[in-house]
Amino acid sequence: MNIFGIVIAAVIVGVTGIIVGMLLGVASEKFKVEVDEKEILVRAELPGNNCGGCGFPGCDGLAKAIAEGKAAVDACPVGGAPVGAKIAAIMGVEAGSSEKKVAFVKCKGTCDKTRSQYNYYGIKDCKMATVVPGTGDKACSYGCMGFGSCVSACQFDAIHIVDGIAVVDKEKCVACGKCVAACPQHLIDLVPYKAEHLVQCNSHDKGPAVKAKCDNGCIGCTLCTKQCEFDAIHMDNNVAVIDYEKCTNCGKCAAKCPAKVIQ
Repeated sequence: MNIFGIVIAAVIVGVTGIIVGMLLGVASEKFKVEVDEKEILVRAELPGNNCGGCGFPGCDGLAKAIAEGKAAVDACPVGGAPVGAKIAAIMGVEAGSSEKKVAFVKCKGTCDKTRSQYNYYGIKDCKMATVVPGTGDKACSYGCMGFGSCVSACQFDAIHIVDGIAVVDKEKCVACGKCVAACPQHLIDLVPYKAEHLVQCNSHDKGPAVKAKCDNGCIGCTLCTKQCEFDAIHMDNNVAVIDYEKCTNCGKCAAKCPAKVIQ
């Protein structure tokens, strides 16, 4: 064995390693990406669900936007007010008093209350069913199809199909908006958590046509609008719509509704 050759090889390897290490060190300093310390601290407070409910590409995107002043400190729907308060402290601002919201399904057409137009045996997916004539077996073309696209979209187990329609668990809902985007019928809205009166119908048909398809539909009688002293409920294309900024939860609209679609 040539000891001298082994020593030379070891020296060459060692010197090469030192040179490569020095080059890597210089390169890391020259090409390093500056990261705002506040962005790191904000990201540490975010829950990490990466649900996209804030409107940014995951928690990393939101942390960057908050650090740059492009998003509100309480923009995370999952973390809510507690996380918003911590991030506000990091950013040196006051936390907003944003009201908690939850998803609400504007349909009360359960299996026993809505008519069937035919027996549907197709794909059990709301979005795919929209391309089928009649969009499923229910006679009302505005109502919940009950195939659960919203359920699949929810990461928090906050929405389920009960008796043919989607029902939201307010305590689990974080208002991420995934179910809102997933519903092809545009039946789901984000409403104030404290809202006690909500219209459970989205049909734009006139009264007789509504009753012919569903016993729980809004017939557009306008009695609710006449009862409200706060101008908080109006008719929009044959269906009652509540303005939650004006609503005081007095309950007069619900008491007067003959169809009982205001819960």
